[in-house]
Amino acid sequence: MAKLKMTPSEAMVETMVAEGVKNVFGIVGSAYMDALDLFPDAGIRFIPVAHEQAATHAADGLARVTGKPQVCIGQNGPGAANFVSALVAAYWAHSPVVAITPETGSMGIGTGGFQELDQMPMFERQTVYQVRVNRPQRMAELARRAFYMAKNLNGPTQLNIPRDFFYGECTDEIYETPVIKRGAGSFDDLEAAAKLIVEAKYPVIVAGGGVSQADAVAPVKALAEYITAPVVNSYLHNDSFPASHKLACGPIGYCGSKAAMRTLKKADVIIALGTRLGPFGTLPQYDIVYWPDDAKLIQCDINVNVLGLSKRADVYSCGDVKEFTELLVKRVKELAPGLAENAERLNDVQKEKEIWGAELDEWSSSPQARPMHPRRFHKEWTRALPEGSIVSTDIGNNASIINAYLRFEGVRQHISALSWGNCGFAYGAAMGCKIGRPDVPVIAFQGDGAYGISGIAEVMTAVRENIPVIAIVAHNHEWGAEKKNQIDYYDNRFVGANLPTNPDYAKVAEDMGALGFTVDHPDQVGDIMKEAIASGRPCVINAILQGGEEVLAEPFRRDALQMPVRYLDKYAHLNAK
Repeated sequence: MAKLKMTPSEAMVETMVAEGVKNVFGIVGSAYMDALDLFPDAGIRFIPVAHEQAATHAADGLARVTGKPQVCIGQNGPGAANFVSALVAAYWAHSPVVAITPETGSMGIGTGGFQELDQMPMFERQTVYQVRVNRPQRMAELARRAFYMAKNLNGPTQLNIPRDFFYGECTDEIYETPVIKRGAGSFDDLEAAAKLIVEAKYPVIVAGGGVSQADAVAPVKALAEYITAPVVNSYLHNDSFPASHKLACGPIGYCGSKAAMRTLKKADVIIALGTRLGPFGTLPQYDIVYWPDDAKLIQCDINVNVLGLSKRADVYSCGDVKEFTELLVKRVKELAPGLAENAERLNDVQKEKEIWGAELDEWSSSPQARPMHPRRFHKEWTRALPEGSIVSTDIGNNASIINAYLRFEGVRQHISALSWGNCGFAYGAAMGCKIGRPDVPVIAFQGDGAYGISGIAEVMTAVRENIPVIAIVAHNHEWGAEKKNQIDYYDNRFVGANLPTNPDYAKVAEDMGALGFTVDHPDQVGDIMKEAIASGRPCVINAILQGGEEVLAEPFRRDALQMPVRYLDKYAHLNAK
């Protein structure tokens, strides 16, 4: 390919075009305005948000549903700093976000000028690659590298550019970078895994986010069916195996499926596919210590850094989950030809699901209205979702409770804050998801606390840019997860947990040009969901839910809390001399 003469701004924009970038999220800024001016002619839509955190979440959401690198860009200094928290969410989701961070001019670095900040250390531990453009002539080369590493290391990258380096002249070629095939990993590891599986009495598969990212559901299903292995979803990856499958047990982890946890507890061999087995996602729940420490563990992941990080395995395989599982199925069939379906195990799975389903239905049966019992509300709105819908979830009490209710048949439908757990994730991510999948309903679920951080402001973005996201706000006037901790550990002493003066979110939405709905009775939920989906407009559903001790879930961080010890008498400090 011939090299062309161009400006560094042109080199960066043309590289984005070559990589298939159609949308860039950010807030307009002088630092990159020369490149921004080229976006329209390049066919790139610039989507201005209310806050840069939402820009990164939107790029993350778009990357997760498309599987392709997406871009956010911000002003140097404060704008770039606002990317930090959201980029960590992308890091733990293995999401290929390219964060373009212009910085102060090259001649002013270190002088303490306007909006100057050393932007590289901030992103060092939450990116898979970062680079500072050190000469304008290297713009295309280093921009290419940022996209290449995002795709091949499955995570966010940072392209840091002194703002004067957008100008000048360079000669370079423009082309799309490749995705390098990883293969199935070591054949010795695969052989060892197959032998363990053939000898297993009660094998269980843990399907992680890597199954979704690798589009590996088909071979995982084939393996599960051949060896009659129950399948549990890893924490907050409810889309990694079809919920309707006879061997599907639901998600493990906080507020997940008791059927999944009780089933996993019985395993003598665990086949962990595309998961690091994060520590928070394997903690005891519902007073069930469900991880069987004496079980043999097979762990396959494309990232060698996560193998053995949280759990010691008997067999490790560093490879593509899809290719590994395809070959694993083939080898198991060779070692155990004509394996019959294990009716006893299948019946056991069905029994566990029936027991859990009955218990969940009992929890969710309250006819209470004005306010609604949250579990009844979650049952009704998730039941009203059309198949194929995408749901982005925030963190918090109600966002966690719905882990037991969200059921998906396809991949890339459950988009969550994962183990970073930052409030304010869901709405920005949902905007990116909707841009990537305009053909399906996209729901952003947040509690009233998290919605106040980002959702309420970004409704203006959705209206202005015609992004018909449906926001559901669990309106219970509290930070429920933390309130539960104060109930259980601090004798109902509430500091900062109550939100007594929230606005009418439906009315605020209408004032911003969206549709607003208030729902306070379970019988209204299904019809309102249908109306919101049919509208094709940005919508906010203000769900009036009961709060307080009776409806809150288990303590969110039981692993990190202790009963308090106090040595001073109450108010003793008032008498101190």
